[in-house]
Amino acid sequence: MGKTVESYRMALDHEVQRWNSFARALRKEDRKVFEQLIDICRKYASAGSNATRPVLFEPMVLSILLDQQKTLHRLKKDLIAVSKQSIKP
Repeated sequence: MGKTVESYRMALDHEVQRWNSFARALRKEDRKVFEQLIDICRKYASAGSNATRPVLFEPMVLSILLDQQKTLHRLKKDLIAVSKQSIKP
């Protein structure tokens, strides 16, 4: 008996291909950002495959949100550190 469901990574690649016309319609600078979002989805592909969600778009969006939240947390910590340094006499 063979596998009946394609791997998450393969499904992700197919989903990205479905968005190619959208990506091509974007401005050049927006296309770069779009590709960064897709790279984030690939970065968390292992977690996405473990989620076993019937709708592929859900783990993709959650991967992007997770990465953005991590960035916000890091920036907040950096901002607090900088503001503490500027307060010192």
